[in-house]
Amino acid sequence: MTAAAAAEPLRPAGRALASTGLAVIRRNPLLPVLAALVLAFQFSTGSFLDAANLRGIATDAATIAIVAVPLALLVISGYLDLSVGSSLALGGLVAGQLAGAHHQSLAVAVLGALGAGAAVGFVNGILCCYLGLSPFIVTLGMLTAVRGLAQQLYPLPLSGFGTGFAWLGGATLAGIAAPVVIAALVLLSGAAFLAFAPAGRHVFAIGVNREAAYLSGISIRRTPFALFLLTGAAAALAGAIKASTLDSVSSGTSGSGFELAVLTAVLLGGVALSGGSGTIFGVLLGVLFLGCLQNGLTLLSVPTFWQQIAQGSALVVGAALAFFGPRLRRA
Repeated sequence: MTAAAAAEPLRPAGRALASTGLAVIRRNPLLPVLAALVLAFQFSTGSFLDAANLRGIATDAATIAIVAVPLALLVISGYLDLSVGSSLALGGLVAGQLAGAHHQSLAVAVLGALGAGAAVGFVNGILCCYLGLSPFIVTLGMLTAVRGLAQQLYPLPLSGFGTGFAWLGGATLAGIAAPVVIAALVLLSGAAFLAFAPAGRHVFAIGVNREAAYLSGISIRRTPFALFLLTGAAAALAGAIKASTLDSVSSGTSGSGFELAVLTAVLLGGVALSGGSGTIFGVLLGVLFLGCLQNGLTLLSVPTFWQQIAQGSALVVGAALAFFGPRLRRA
């Protein structure tokens, strides 16, 4: 057999591989941008891809990932929650108070935080899903109201939560930080929910056409209401993790701007703000992009105001990807 003849079967395979690669990029346009960002930071700093730095990126991004997954599901269903930053603060304060002042176990402190976050999600869900109020207005109002409640209940910063509570943010499991393990479990659960659970398909149906979903027998209120509960609880869990990591929490500053960071990650991941479109893998890419961007700019000692400009620009890019992403996938 000649060399030319032997090469013939490889050409269709090569074309198929290239076509598959283009399809992946078309479905996830952030992927090549993330790769270029990582390479740029590595060339600029020389230490960006060091194992210790990558572990730091993963740990810092874990809390965003934990909240981004349920928020993405909520956005896919056609709703929105802008109160997650305040829910994070409230959850951290409740967990810290239980662990520190009341000397409760880690489990009790975390359950208290989850209950506080779920309570915020309950109010959001009732107002938005059952009373039909605007999710944007309701959750924007709750962002301020919950922050004010946290400052009323805990006017002074809390600290000194004990070694048991410190496990949540500082322990390692098989060499992996506990927050990263928790985030990985949340990501896998979200992906499995969308792929295999009937309710996962209902989330997409509600986001695409709520009236058609209702006529198909789908509960258009109960499903997003449950997602509001999950989003609030996840934000409170993230707050408990942050409080554990820092061994302190303040009602005035904890979680400030967190809602924009999470929403940026969700939109960068290709989740359509109008609902009906998005993937958990895309959300993971959005979280990693945001984490790499923040870490790389810090390594380069970029001034804070430029970092804020970059993060705000990332939100605009995320909105553009969410708008043009479906058109790229149909191309």
